[in-house]
Amino acid sequence: MPRRPFEFEGGNGGILQDVEGRIVFHQRFYVRYCKRALDVLCSAVGIAALSPVFLLAACCVKLSSRGSAFYRQTRIGKDGRQFQILKFRSMVVEAEQRGPAITVSGDRRVTPVGKLLRRYKVDELPQLWNVLCGEMSLVGPRPELPIYVAEYTPEQRGVLSVRPGITDTASLAYRNEEEILADRDDPEQFYRAQVLPDKLARNLAYLQGISFGGDLRILFETVVSSFLPSRKTQGKNYSDQV
Repeated sequence: MPRRPFEFEGGNGGILQDVEGRIVFHQRFYVRYCKRALDVLCSAVGIAALSPVFLLAACCVKLSSRGSAFYRQTRIGKDGRQFQILKFRSMVVEAEQRGPAITVSGDRRVTPVGKLLRRYKVDELPQLWNVLCGEMSLVGPRPELPIYVAEYTPEQRGVLSVRPGITDTASLAYRNEEEILADRDDPEQFYRAQVLPDKLARNLAYLQGISFGGDLRILFETVVSSFLPSRKTQGKNYSDQV
């Protein structure tokens, strides 16, 4: 009898293993029946309630620099599918052609308005539309660029078993990521070798214990951290231990 693409390993729960050895996580009741409903409800309410913020941010971006108010970029989502992530544009037009894929503190490609939007995570708010459309979730592993996903190990590809999120535990741990990377001689290499593997490890740990209470805590901490001053030294020291 042919094996299904994903089968349970060890009987009743926890981790799944697919035919290529990638790890996928057993979807608990909350994940299967409640998480998506919560995403739809909260994203719809959020888009309606924050519409004045959307309008103000879009006008500021549009009037302050040349180009569209919004920015779309290809990311990898659930089951390895590509989708277009939506953000308020925080960098100059054609920024990808003017520098690396990652952004560090002091990057000249970031506009003055974009710097403010990024500081308070306002640039990420349009992703509520990605959530409403079913491409993302409120909480889940942050979606990465295809060039980085191509380097994932079979175990790390387990993060692709769920919808990517607007925020996650790794986002909280690396909320001052741009400052951390700015102190490195080769930010791109440091991100690939140190930061990204640690992010993926945190996301895999999150997937093993997804819960309603856990997601609410992550959302709350994300909102609170957006208005707290960045603790550069602590983040830098932490990353050195990765």
